[in-house]
Order: sequence, then C-alpha cells, then structure tokens
Amino acid sequence: MYRYDEFDHRLVSERIGQFRDQVRRRLDGELSEDQFKPLRLMNGLYLQLHAYMLRINVPYGMLSSRQLRQLAYIARRYDRGYGHFTTRQNIQFNWISLEDVPDLLADLAEVEMNAMQSSGNCVRNITSDQFAGRAADEIADPRHWCELIRQYSILHPEFSYLPRKFKIAVTGSPNDRAAVAVHDIGLRLHRDANLQPGFEVLVGGGQGRTPVIGKTLRGWIAPDEILAYIEAILRVYNLYGRRDNIYKARIKILVNALGIDKFRELVEAEFAEIRGGELDIPAAEIRRIESYFEMPAYDELPSLDEELEAIGQAEPAFGAWLAANVAAHKQPGYSIVNLSLKAPGREPGDLSAERMEAVADLADRYSFGEIRVTHRQNLVLADVPQADLHNLWQELDELELATPNVGLLTDIIACPGLDYCALANSRSIPIAQDIGRHFAAADKLQHIGEMTLNISGCMNACGHHHVGNIGILGVEKRGEEFFQLTLGGASDQHAALGDRLGRALPQADVPAAIEKLIDRYLELRSDGERFVDTYRRVGIEPFRTAVYGNQPASARRVA
Repeated sequence: MYRYDEFDHRLVSERIGQFRDQVRRRLDGELSEDQFKPLRLMNGLYLQLHAYMLRINVPYGMLSSRQLRQLAYIARRYDRGYGHFTTRQNIQFNWISLEDVPDLLADLAEVEMNAMQSSGNCVRNITSDQFAGRAADEIADPRHWCELIRQYSILHPEFSYLPRKFKIAVTGSPNDRAAVAVHDIGLRLHRDANLQPGFEVLVGGGQGRTPVIGKTLRGWIAPDEILAYIEAILRVYNLYGRRDNIYKARIKILVNALGIDKFRELVEAEFAEIRGGELDIPAAEIRRIESYFEMPAYDELPSLDEELEAIGQAEPAFGAWLAANVAAHKQPGYSIVNLSLKAPGREPGDLSAERMEAVADLADRYSFGEIRVTHRQNLVLADVPQADLHNLWQELDELELATPNVGLLTDIIACPGLDYCALANSRSIPIAQDIGRHFAAADKLQHIGEMTLNISGCMNACGHHHVGNIGILGVEKRGEEFFQLTLGGASDQHAALGDRLGRALPQADVPAAIEKLIDRYLELRSDGERFVDTYRRVGIEPFRTAVYGNQPASARRVA
C-alpha cells in the first residue's frame, strides 16, 4: 500500500518545520489572516464557523491499522473524540486549535500521513475505487497509477497555484465506484482491441454552482504516457484558465468555453511536445510502484457462497447484511466487507476514536491490517475470509457498524453543512438523520433496492447532491432553511445530473416527500428495475405529482 520513501520523509519533515514557524508568526501577530490563509490552506487547514478544521489525506482511500489508531489518538488529543470521513476519501477534524496544528502534523508524520495539498489551488488527494485490487469485476488495479500521479503532483512547482482546485480520480473497473465523470480529470482503465490496458481520459467534470459531466478527451492512451498527458492538460488549464472570477475558474468552465474539440487540440499540441521525454514512465519504475501493492498471502480456501446463503436464510439479519454490505472478491474463499457509517440517527461519515480503534483491531484480525475509505463515506475491510464473515458481522453489530444499508436509501452522503461550515445555507446532518430514522427498517430498504441519496448544505455541492438518484440541496429562504429535491442523478459509469423536482420544502416535510417518491417508484417499477432506471423510463412528472399534487407550474416554482 501507499508508503513514504526517503523523499517523502524529508519533504514532510521540512514542511512541518516551515508551517510551525508560520503558525508562530500568525499567533504573534506578525502575519495577518489574509497573509496566513494561503499558507494554512496548502497545509489542509480551514477556518470554519466555530474552529479550525484540518483535512488529512488518505491517498486513494487506503489506511493501515496503525494509521487508523493514530487517527483515534489525534481525535482524542486534538479534537472532540471523533473524525469525519469525506467524499474525497479523506478524514477531517472539526475542532482544532491553531497552536496545536504543528504538533498534530508531526504526529501524523509518525505514521506516514500528511495534510499537504488537501486544500488550495493545486492537485488534491488522488481518489480511486475502494475495492481496487480486490474487485471481481476489475480490469486492472488502478492504485499504482494513483501513487505515480501522487508522487508526480505533490508540490509540483508549476501546478501549485492553479486557477482553482484540481481533482483526479482513477478507476480500474467497468463499474465505476470512483465517480470519475465528476472530476477535473477522470481516468478509466480499459483494454484496447489488442487487450492491452490503457486509459480513457475524461476532462471537465465537476459539481458546485455549475455541475458538468466530464467529456472524453481521449478514448485510449498507453499507461506509460499518462503522466505526460496529465501534464499537457494541466499546462493548458494553467495557461488559459480564468483567475479573475473564482466561480469561473474551474477547468470545466474552460472546457465549456473553448469547446471539447478546441481544448483537445490545445492538449494534443502540448502532449506532442513533451511525449517521449522525462515524463514517460520507465517499466522499472512501474514495477517498483506495483511492488507496493502486492497481493496478501492468501490461504487456499473453498468458496462458501452456498453455505453463507443458507445461514443468511436462517438468520435474516445476517442475510440482509450479506446482501447489502458484502461484495464479491477476486480471490476464492474471501469477501469484501463494507462497514456502514450510516446507522439510523447517526451523522453520516463520522467515527469515534473508540470505534476507530475497534475497526483497526478487526482489520488486524480479519483483513491483513488494512482499511479502505469509500467516497460514499463508509469503510471497507477488503480481504475477509468467508469463514469469518459471521463472527465479523456479530462484532460489527456490537459497534453499530453493521447497518445493512450500503448502496441503499439510507446510505446517505452528507456534507457537514451549517453545523460546521461557514459557506453553508442549511444543516445537512439533521436531514440525513431524519431520513435514516424514517427508513430504518432493513426489510423495507431491501425491498426498495439500490439507490443513492445525497445531501448538500449549499451550492458548493460537497455532498454530491447533483449526482444522487435523489439529491437534496439546502437553500436559505427568507431567513429559514428549505430543501430542494432533484431526481435522476448518478455518479457511476452512466453518470448524469439530477433534475429539479419543484419548490423547496421545509425540513419537517422532507422525509414525507421522500416517502411519496419511493411509493410512486414502487408503483411504477418493472421487475428488478432500480429507482434511477424507472425515473429514466417514465420521466419526472409522475414523481412531481406524487410530492406536489396537480398544482399549476407557477405553484411548483423552484425556490
């Protein structure tokens, strides 16, 4: 997995010393907040409503049990006993004192973690499929490419001050679990006509005030040329991207303004100048990075699928968990296990220090000491012997981490919202809690089937509401919080933006509105049809009528 080399150790150590001096000067009044802001942001430190928030990188979502225990220590020592996992596969601590940050960063460095470039106008944490290297449907493991991009982009002198933040995601599966189409650059591994693996390159995806699904810039490029192609894209963006308006500075705006054909022409011209040079990746370097991700020492185990199905029928609670939270593994006799951080009434994505330590212990006992973070704010144990699944389920159930809802309605993405964020218009967490309690019954969730519900507290869309099958956006209306609904979004290989349903609703009305949408879906769906498939088939009007009745269009005006 991801680990420091000699360059990382020196770089992080020097960076901490530099930031320690910058914090001292801020506390002594030598630096104003305006002077300090860009310095703290490049170290992942935000100033939120009530305190500083520190965002810590979890490269492509991979954690060791040792690292998770250190995060538990940090939660107790520097925060209020918990952390929040994000849609960028990172972890945030929301109650940080400025004077503690240098020591906190030094504690992170002890376990080869850092917060560099988790904020700022630079290439952020590289994200990927949480099942990478283990998924039965995978074409190739994307993690060593993520690591190469991480090493290439960290403190890159040309791209540390881009027009705006820049996000890259990589998937190695035809079933996209990394949401690559809503990233500035999305990379999809697939095979060409000669069965050679390569990347489809998408560009200009994103959410926020101007949501866009990324466009294919190149259908296929050889893996050893991918860094040169990324550099060509970044050069064009750095040169032509707007810096005069923060709302028009993302690469998606540039791609839209130029058109994909003109943008491709500019990128290909840059690529032609630099390909075949120092950015081409030598085979020896690829092998070196691949060695970081060698498969564990698996035992030769029989498949227990039939036995587990029988146990699940005898124990319905275990069966529901197997159906929702356990995924197929490429290695016979093993399974991938999702840990739900979405128990009814809980804050989505939050995990206490005590549970962090418990999960680290479970990872050591059941999954080679490794934990994955998902972009849907859950955790994964990727290498669990099938013979251990029942015992693991019992232990997770005691920790309230076995809610059988992964991929179902209450597996909600939610940003921190107005409880923490100075940019938010409304609170996201209470809405998520209300919906989680309203649809808590596992049998009903199973009956409804696969669905995504995402909540954002403002148009910045940190909760990915644009691409939820059901999206909820908090808005402010005459000093009160209201919530707009969108339908039909998706972030998978069939990515789409949701359509606005109608006028915004007060918080108390949202769970009932979701109930009406679900009831209408169950009336309309064909056998085995997912919510998003039914929506695409029948359109918005049956759902709009279910929530608002037969009101005139003016009465249904979006707030």
